[in-house]
Amino acid sequence: MDSVLFWVVYVVLIVAMMYFIAVRPQKKQRKQMEALLASLEIGDSVLTSSGFYGVVIDITEDTVIVEFGSNKNCRIPMQKSAIVEVEKANA
Repeated sequence: MDSVLFWVVYVVLIVAMMYFIAVRPQKKQRKQMEALLASLEIGDSVLTSSGFYGVVIDITEDTVIVEFGSNKNCRIPMQKSAIVEVEKANA
C-alpha cells in the first residue's frame, strides 16, 4: 500500500514539475507575442523571423506589408506570425 501511494505522489510531482517548467512559460510567451502583434501599427519597425528589418506600411487581419531597404520599392506581404520583434515608431 505504501509503495502504491509513493508512486502516485511521484507521478503527480513529475507532472506538476513539467507543467511549471515547460507549459506555463510557453503560454506566457505566446500571450506576450499576441499582445505585441495586436499593438502593431503602421510605421513600426519590425524584425522578421528570417532576420530582415523593415517598416510596416499596411496591416490587414492576418497579414502585413513590410517595406525593406531604403529604395522604397521592396514591399513584401507576409503573415503577422513572421514578425518576432517590434520597435514602435514614436519611441
